[in-house]
Amino acid sequence: MTTPITSVADLRELARRRVPRAFFEYADRGSYEETTLRANHAALALISLRQRVMHNVDNRSLTTDIVGQPVSMPLAIAPTGLTGLQRGGGEILGARAAAKAGIPFCLSTVSICSIEQVHDAVKTPFWFQVYVMRDRGFTRELIERAKAAGCSALMLTVDLTVQGQRHREIKNGLSVPPRITLRNLFDMLSKPRWAWSMLHAPSRSFGNLKGRIENTDSLSTLAQWIAKQFDPTLTWEDLEWIRALWPGKLIIKGILDPEDARIAAGHGVDAIVVSNHGGRQLDGAPASIEVLPYIVQAVGDRLQVLFDGGILSGQDLLKALACGAHAGLIGKAFLYGLGANGEAGVTQAIELIRRELSVSMALTGQTDVRAISADVIWRGDAGMR
Repeated sequence: MTTPITSVADLRELARRRVPRAFFEYADRGSYEETTLRANHAALALISLRQRVMHNVDNRSLTTDIVGQPVSMPLAIAPTGLTGLQRGGGEILGARAAAKAGIPFCLSTVSICSIEQVHDAVKTPFWFQVYVMRDRGFTRELIERAKAAGCSALMLTVDLTVQGQRHREIKNGLSVPPRITLRNLFDMLSKPRWAWSMLHAPSRSFGNLKGRIENTDSLSTLAQWIAKQFDPTLTWEDLEWIRALWPGKLIIKGILDPEDARIAAGHGVDAIVVSNHGGRQLDGAPASIEVLPYIVQAVGDRLQVLFDGGILSGQDLLKALACGAHAGLIGKAFLYGLGANGEAGVTQAIELIRRELSVSMALTGQTDVRAISADVIWRGDAGMR
């Protein structure tokens, strides 16, 4: 008898069994001692919700907008590197699931399927995430390709100009495409669903980089490649250059300090993503949810504040909204669903979060996701306000 999938944790366990260790742990683990990775989940768990009763919550609305795009719920799929190694064609499967669910999908620069491959397979416009390379001409080319593909927003990630060390990636010898060794051969062969999907995948290396950057098919480790290609000289002045190249909606991902949030708002971006890169960069940084209220206060209504950092359930999303986020992003939850069941698994992850958000709204007396406020959070003086 098949065990029912009732939570993202169930999808994670299924993905752990179905995806080769190197790629599962790439999605699952963090940098250094993983203090910030654990903090993201612990800080969300410490927030208590305020149970309210005798409110008419029969009709609840989860619809809103994100940077002007109507969405069925305040959620988007975050850009995740190497998505197509969790399941063959993973970026296409994720984009399709997001389109069916009525939420945005963001494609990473270091995706396995290229911008053009996703565009050809999915007719709904998607977002594109860009890293600034040492070769600025190539960064310009990526942005031009995103425009040609009709991408509806550009997300600039600013917290990975230098990579924090992820111990598991080094120990697992993570490489793209997968390097066949005696150690990992049995692991790959013992994952028939994964192997079959990779055999029929449209791409097995960095789709956006193929033919442009040398040796993308013979990388020793992902970290070594990033060290050679990503530009550590990136500054706020470069934002003007990017804005000149991209006239559409612009989102900055990787903001974790109120001062940086104010600077971003002063540059006229449309949204920022409060994020510590899923605990995969600066270990010892605060949990995203801890700094979220301070950043919301710092920028006011000058832009939309999106939240990234540990959303694995509808209650996590509700807590982020109550702390001032306009919407949330999922990375790990998306990858767990993808690794577990492909496109159907991504749909499962989205719908698990959607249902739990709706139920939790009802049990806290809420009927409109756009009206959720800090009143949803329990504090000792809640009844006195």
